[in-house]
Amino acid sequence: MRIITGQYKGRHFEVPRTFKARPTTDFAKENIFNVLNGYIDFDGATALDLFSGTGSITLELLSRGCAQVVSVELDRDHHRFIQQCVAKLQCLPDNVQCIRGDVFRFMKSCKLQFDFIFADPPYALKELPTIPALIFERQLLKEGGILVFEHGKDYSFADAPHFVEHRQYGSVNFSIFRRRS
Repeated sequence: MRIITGQYKGRHFEVPRTFKARPTTDFAKENIFNVLNGYIDFDGATALDLFSGTGSITLELLSRGCAQVVSVELDRDHHRFIQQCVAKLQCLPDNVQCIRGDVFRFMKSCKLQFDFIFADPPYALKELPTIPALIFERQLLKEGGILVFEHGKDYSFADAPHFVEHRQYGSVNFSIFRRRS
């Protein structure tokens, strides 16, 4: 796993082979971030990475200058790995918060709003289709904020409120949403 661009560009992290998480491929990550450059300036933004897995997106967001990144991951080993990667980057504690916990509980209790949210749930998660609506119901995005939702090919969110566009890179699908005022 590598960081594509920004302050930590080129840094590599070896993901343990025992991990269940499927990190977003470098190809897909690079392409979706190229698209996102037209939507959001990450420098100084607040970001939320739901279902963080290996922390690939969290690290990319920190590298791109986000002022604060909140990473939420349930798996103990994955959470520990993300913390280790963040420590290797020597990020300031104010810049990143790694939370080990259930994403749905987090969303229910979260009082913060973010400029950017990335959600990459397990593709087999039965609640997967409900996640974008939950994010908007809980008002986790600031006005103008962007949600990128990674999902399998069997889902389409084109008719969902706040949907902007869909991108596909190989077997990776992203639906992009924006909170309008």
